[in-house]
Amino acid sequence: MRNPLSETIVQIEPSGIRKFFDIVSEMKDAISLGVGEPDFDTPWHVREEGIYSLEKGRTHYSANAGLRELRSEICSYLYRRCGLTYQPDSEILVTVGGSEAIDIALRAMLDPGDEVLIPQPCFVSYVPCTILAGGRPVTVELEEKDQFKLTPEKLLEKITGRSKILIMPFPNNPTGAVMRREELERIAQIVVEKDLFVISDEIYCELTFGDERHVSIASLPGMKERTVLINGFSKSYAMTGWRLGYAAAPKQILEQMLKIHQFAIMCAPTTSQYAAVAALRDGDADVEMMRESYDQRRRFVLHAFQEMGLECFEPEGAFYAFPSIRRFGMSSEAFANRFLQEERVAVVPGSAFGACGDGYLRVSYAYSLKQLKEALGRMAKFTERLDKEMAGG
Repeated sequence: MRNPLSETIVQIEPSGIRKFFDIVSEMKDAISLGVGEPDFDTPWHVREEGIYSLEKGRTHYSANAGLRELRSEICSYLYRRCGLTYQPDSEILVTVGGSEAIDIALRAMLDPGDEVLIPQPCFVSYVPCTILAGGRPVTVELEEKDQFKLTPEKLLEKITGRSKILIMPFPNNPTGAVMRREELERIAQIVVEKDLFVISDEIYCELTFGDERHVSIASLPGMKERTVLINGFSKSYAMTGWRLGYAAAPKQILEQMLKIHQFAIMCAPTTSQYAAVAALRDGDADVEMMRESYDQRRRFVLHAFQEMGLECFEPEGAFYAFPSIRRFGMSSEAFANRFLQEERVAVVPGSAFGACGDGYLRVSYAYSLKQLKEALGRMAKFTERLDKEMAGG
């Protein structure tokens, strides 16, 4: 019998995030700090709009690109939030989560052998989606000394004649790093000079802390026509289960993305789209409330790591901290496995986000302060025990 499987698929490793989530789901009294999902419920007025759409029988397909009403609201949001102007009929595509948008953008833009520059540590989907699209992933390793930001020097080192796309994963999952305007401007200059395109994953844009709010690289001179902006509703509006995202892109690119979307998906869930209209129209206060709560938790987590003696650069976005565990002389995988077995707390090894993430852990603080206090208390006991073992005690 012939092998029924694609060798390309077989060679792709399963998600390192889901591995620990699956283990902890079977463990009694275990606490997970591993999954990047808000602990808030979707705001009631957003749920209510979804319910109302069902009661009204709005259960049919929408246009392939999404409800025009929603596409118009997305354009309004991007204008007031980022100063960007898009046309709802030709430059906006509503997708099944931001993940679909990333996948079809790569498939629409890559020919076999084209190189995609991927700063790591990063979201686990970029590399496999590049491979599935026939491209070649080229890792750009980010370092803590640079606050896990992409520097012009690191980018220039990896650009070749086959380089076509740069993925910009900021605010970053798993590190919490943020690229500020002046830093983006230096990257944008290289993108234009080297004739690259950008896929800018801005799913955490509303979860940026400090006085300076998120800046989209698409808003910089010469960049809108080179950028596919990816965003969605999962993180900002606590709508993970609604599975809704979107892409904003030049018409030439979006037409091809829409073609793939038509054949593979048809359209995003209609109920979710009506709910998303309500989120964009009346959800600013909800977003700000959640952002302030995450900021409080962020400060709590950083203080707890400081008390433990764990080095951790200050994350400025998303809802993750990325502490270093290198002092224990263990791999991230070994630390996370032992921590889970001995203290029943799940965190994600930094190596799940690229080899350069080894020696770090991704700790999500999208959990209640009560859960965080208990989990980090267990971590304090665990690290104290490791310190004693290292001292021979």
